[in-house]
Amino acid sequence: MTEVGAVPFYCPYCGEEDLRPAEESHAAWRCADCQRVFVVRLVGLVAPAREAAE
Repeated sequence: MTEVGAVPFYCPYCGEEDLRPAEESHAAWRCADCQRVFVVRLVGLVAPAREAAE
């Protein structure tokens, strides 16, 4: 599995769209508005639930 992730479109805390890569951590993003640093990562995929037979 690759460590490269997608670029987030907005801050999950304030909704601002001015995000820059953060130097402190790999794959971290800094919001220019609220000054939070966050990491977005994929945990995994969930298989779709099967519908009960009628």
